[in-house]
Amino acid sequence: MKLVGPLIRRGGMAVVLTAGIIMSAGLFSDVSGLNKPASDPESLFGNYLAGRQARFERDTGSAAEYYERALEKDPGNEVILEQTFLLEAAAANRSRAINLARQLVKTEKSHRIARLVLGVAAFRDGDLAEAEKQFALARTGPISDLTTNLAIAWVNLAAGKVDTAFAKLNNMKKAEWALFYRRYHKGLIADLAGRVDIARDSFMQAFKKNKRTRRIAEAYARHASQAGDNKLAIEILQSHVASASSHPVTDMLLSELNAGKQQAFLVDSAAEGLAEVFYGIGDALTGEGGVEIGSIYLQLALQLKPDFPLALRSLGEVYDATRSYQLAIKAYDRVAETSPLWLNIQIRKAYDLNSLEKTDAAVALLERLATSRPHESRPLDALGSILRSHKRYKEAAATYTRAINLIKKPTGRNWALFYARGVCHERLKQWPKAQADLKRALELSPDQPLVLNYLGYSWVDQGENLTEAMKLIRKAVDLKPDDGYFVDSLGWAHYRLGHFDKAAKHLEKAAELRPDDPVINDHLGDAYWRVGRRLEARYQWTQALTLEPEPEEAVKMKLKLKSGLDAASEKKAMAGEPAAADNKPQR
Repeated sequence: MKLVGPLIRRGGMAVVLTAGIIMSAGLFSDVSGLNKPASDPESLFGNYLAGRQARFERDTGSAAEYYERALEKDPGNEVILEQTFLLEAAAANRSRAINLARQLVKTEKSHRIARLVLGVAAFRDGDLAEAEKQFALARTGPISDLTTNLAIAWVNLAAGKVDTAFAKLNNMKKAEWALFYRRYHKGLIADLAGRVDIARDSFMQAFKKNKRTRRIAEAYARHASQAGDNKLAIEILQSHVASASSHPVTDMLLSELNAGKQQAFLVDSAAEGLAEVFYGIGDALTGEGGVEIGSIYLQLALQLKPDFPLALRSLGEVYDATRSYQLAIKAYDRVAETSPLWLNIQIRKAYDLNSLEKTDAAVALLERLATSRPHESRPLDALGSILRSHKRYKEAAATYTRAINLIKKPTGRNWALFYARGVCHERLKQWPKAQADLKRALELSPDQPLVLNYLGYSWVDQGENLTEAMKLIRKAVDLKPDDGYFVDSLGWAHYRLGHFDKAAKHLEKAAELRPDDPVINDHLGDAYWRVGRRLEARYQWTQALTLEPEPEEAVKMKLKLKSGLDAASEKKAMAGEPAAADNKPQR
């Protein structure tokens, strides 16, 4: 029995190279031509569609189960076979993925991912000849050429064929993106082979072209340190940090180098080198949107190096991006506490727990981190953010204060702490404290649109410092002209100044940029009312009510719909409130 219709483009895993960046074009196309099979329709057809839906929702485990059931009913169906294989590989169900790969290459001999899975399996089993054969058979496009050439070079090194490994790398394409990978892996292989001059030259060339790439900088610095030149190693990392930014890995490495500690090479075996191939390409794929294929590459890297913290972090980030928070936590929990990435990863785990509505667990984790690392502000910053997201502003403000107190001399990097505490104070109606924090944030980083907008909007909302507020908001809009919130602030500033025609113009643009925001739609309704467009005003207030505004704002909107803006303003004035709407969103 066969499913018929244009289910996928054969080959399934189309990839393109754009400006040296590997991107996935998606695994499967639409199923509009799928016809129900004549017999057993519920099991085969139902499981197939259920698998597609689960896959669309990024529920890889459920999708694999559904496809497995469909495959049991139609074991010869190549489409279901391929999709089931890809899901099992992405879920790291190793034995099942290997069995499905063997079935798949019987009908599609050069299936890229299947051959890579079989190649890694052979390498792990110590069958280097079989590994090289499998990798070579996967060569059917730019991404496969890159992967297989690098992989085969590492297989050659494992077999003791160093010159053959170098020859394989030298024969790679000369495109700049390929040269980056060639120089990097040539340096790693040369290090392990004891070819110091080749390693130094390869790393030097790679670093000269890719100074901002942290992995290159780390490999080059470790090479220099192993050669007894810690001074050069420090210079390399300092040059990298100056062109890019600091990172926990480079921070720790610099600290150890400054202490005179000699460093080991970046990789210490062919298996780790091969893992580096799959990690590097997998990380690039997932970073450019190729989530499904990139996940499989990362899983292959972890098969070769199960404790690879960078691959685990990248895999966790993929799960975060697809809202598979439980899987992300599972990946993060595999990172050893000795890794310089551990603290950042634990903070990411806390955010995932919060996303799973396990806020108490997230708070407890961050408090433990803050206690165990009393000089670290990052856990407190994250804790404040989570508390603020739940409108626990008093606790959040106190937490930000704890973080700020750890900073001896605040710099531009610390503006966000003052901004966040200022937001909390403003929400607690402690405006003098809020204003002081927002001004401090602006002093530390004068061109931060968030601070410019929030302080300017707050002044407008309170009817004070309107001229200065307008300057701040205009600057924020100039910096980010397509931010609907900032454009809304500009429109609202005009509204509070009585420039209703200008207000309506800017608020219309804000509503186009952020059509799903209740406050912006409400503001536009007020502006329409002031310029005499009463029917459109009522439409905007009605629209705002459908967008789940804050309860107190919903009451005001309903009053405006019932009696008009003038009546609503009169009622507010009698209650001692500002006459204009003061529904202020947390930007």
